[in-house]
Amino acid sequence: MKKIFFLVSIFSALYTFQSCTKNSTNSGTTGSIKIELDHLINGSAMHYNKDYVNAAGETMQFTLFKYYLSNFSLVNTDGTIYTLPKDECYFLIEEPASGANPIITLTNIPQGEYKEVRFIIGVDSLKNCAPSSERTGALDPATSGMYWAWNSGYIFMKVEGKSPVVAGHPDATGDNFIYHIGLFGGYSSPTVNNIKSFSLSKSGETAKVSNSISPQIHIVVDVMEIFKNPTNFSLATKPTIHVDPASKTLADNYVDMFSIDHIHN
Repeated sequence: MKKIFFLVSIFSALYTFQSCTKNSTNSGTTGSIKIELDHLINGSAMHYNKDYVNAAGETMQFTLFKYYLSNFSLVNTDGTIYTLPKDECYFLIEEPASGANPIITLTNIPQGEYKEVRFIIGVDSLKNCAPSSERTGALDPATSGMYWAWNSGYIFMKVEGKSPVVAGHPDATGDNFIYHIGLFGGYSSPTVNNIKSFSLSKSGETAKVSNSISPQIHIVVDVMEIFKNPTNFSLATKPTIHVDPASKTLADNYVDMFSIDHIHN
């Protein structure tokens, strides 16, 4: 059974990873696109160490919010798709203590008018299994703090904080909750697959790329979606998640946390 699963995993990995290969010719005029990520809670800027109330009615504070975005591609108004080369499509996003919005830049984008941006939250299965020499920069396990060395896989999202409702729980340290969401389907044995794909557009708005225009896409990230819809998640029930099937609940919740607010050209 292990051999069968390994073959299935390889084909799955190749399918997932194909979005990291360039499928259009990058010739002529190019430009860049900036993506601003605005982490919001109840419509206002997210702040660490501030009291919030989740959908389960529990008071909580955040102390860390960090995640991977990868495998970016852009859909042109003419229907063609430009996919970033594999070495340029991994970004580690972290809410800074300053409260400033993180901004990433997609470079060497062919001139055009783009109506849709696609990406995944997490790290594709093939890169999870790649040799260490191919996992550098944002993917460097030694510096990213987003890799389970004991489980050979990336952590896609880290959500940490404090809540009085977890104090005294046998799986909690003090009043701390810790949610490290990963798992890509497994290498030699099956696991949950928490890689999530996103496709975002804004009706009537496009990103117009040229050598003189570098548009900026303003993406709103509704942080509290992690704990609701389709499942209202209670911190008190499970204050700590690492390599755990329960991680699927949070991953399924955050699939609708991203939306485009507007595009600057």
